[in-house]
Amino acid sequence: MAYDKFEKLKSTAVPLPIENVDTDQIIPARFLKATERVGFGDNLFRDWRYNADNTPKRDFVLNNPIYKGRILVGGKNFGSGSSREHAAWAIYDYGFRCVVSSFFADIFRGNCLNIGVLPVQVSAEFLDKIYKAIEANPNTEMEINLPNQTITLLDSGEQESFDINSYKKENMLNGYDDIDYLTKMKSEIQEFAEARPF
Repeated sequence: MAYDKFEKLKSTAVPLPIENVDTDQIIPARFLKATERVGFGDNLFRDWRYNADNTPKRDFVLNNPIYKGRILVGGKNFGSGSSREHAAWAIYDYGFRCVVSSFFADIFRGNCLNIGVLPVQVSAEFLDKIYKAIEANPNTEMEINLPNQTITLLDSGEQESFDINSYKKENMLNGYDDIDYLTKMKSEIQEFAEARPF
């Protein structure tokens, strides 16, 4: 399933300065019944966003209208716990295209990259600068530059580089998932197969 190409993202951000956010908090297990990627955004952080009577919790950041944007800024060890792909699906379906943290669980990172959410790992010091910038001005913008692999606080110009697997980077830049990547190589695969003596 192809997704939108990711090259540069300029956006405000939603701060979630909580460490060890696991996938069951991102999307509780009771919402894992669907097999398509759509509809999960409604239940992103469900138990943190809503009371038992389904009314929004006023003190949760996603219910605070001063915070918005396509970048989610999480605390250290974001995406730990079970390997459910639905956590990445929920983040994408809600509208986030990038998650920033000082550390990601490996499987969660891979799940994000597979569907078009860019996990940007920064130093703890730079993460703190981001939180302070958003606290001072909720409308502060960041630029995520995938070709250059940089994240920049636009008000101050402070910048840091981030790492990404070269294969996943190419897929993100082209809007490919793993199947799309193979499909675009169909003619090369056929030529290789036809050249085999067996």
